[in-house]
Amino acid sequence: MRGFRWPPPPDSGPRSWGPGPGGPRTGRPALPEPDTDLVATPHGVRLERLVTGTGDPVTVFAHGLGNGIATTRPFGSGVTGRKVFFQFRGHGRSEAPDGAWDYLDLARDLRAIADLTGASRAFGASLGAGALCRLLAESPERFEKLVFFLPAVLDEARGSVAQERFADLLEAVQSGDASLVADVVSLELPPAVRNTPAGWAYLRQRLDQLLRDGLAEGLATLAGQLPLRQIGDLAAVTAPALVIGCAGDDLHPVEVAERLAAALPQATLHVYDRPGVLWSERADLRDRVSGFLNE
Repeated sequence: MRGFRWPPPPDSGPRSWGPGPGGPRTGRPALPEPDTDLVATPHGVRLERLVTGTGDPVTVFAHGLGNGIATTRPFGSGVTGRKVFFQFRGHGRSEAPDGAWDYLDLARDLRAIADLTGASRAFGASLGAGALCRLLAESPERFEKLVFFLPAVLDEARGSVAQERFADLLEAVQSGDASLVADVVSLELPPAVRNTPAGWAYLRQRLDQLLRDGLAEGLATLAGQLPLRQIGDLAAVTAPALVIGCAGDDLHPVEVAERLAAALPQATLHVYDRPGVLWSERADLRDRVSGFLNE
């Protein structure tokens, strides 16, 4: 079994030992981060934002816990109109207000960015999917189209694996030790991608962002919180929705995606048969999201 090493080799190429070929050289990392701006919101928290594209409709993209703009941008590559990417509180350059945070706070962040840009469609990944669910429970008619990618939690607690993974990431980032952060972030990569040029490029980008901007301590409590009191709170959502799940993903159990699709009156469910779809099914995933939003 090939182990993971940090720092990477100078040319970012695979470095294996013993018999056998190096890892695959296919796959692409998340897009590099461009210049962004900080915008004021009605609830007093300045949030980092990036707007790309032109015209209508406008789609807002909400990222996962410990991630950010760079990891949601690929989902918008084929989507028409303006695309609005942002960082939740405590991520990137967004502010981190004092006190404990919950999904209501995240829903306010998402609503503010959507309202400021006139977004009529929304995409939520993992934590972002939870924040979107919370917003819809309060305002079921807010968006015209919805995409939920790898929802992680609804009205039942996350498993211990997800909570422990984020706790490890937060501790590593706060330590400032690049090797510790790399050890945790490398778990986001499918084994076949680690120790490949694409894997190293992704890892370098994630480390650059995490060690530059950090993660706020207030995020620690979010992994154990629920976005919904009960899943029936989504019964009034009539917008067409695409729910994407993945079999074998410990952090985003496929059962959560199935329950979410069953709870939304106008939802279509698609389940990939293995994790790591951003690497193994990237083109299909991009076409599926853009095809649904653009039709």
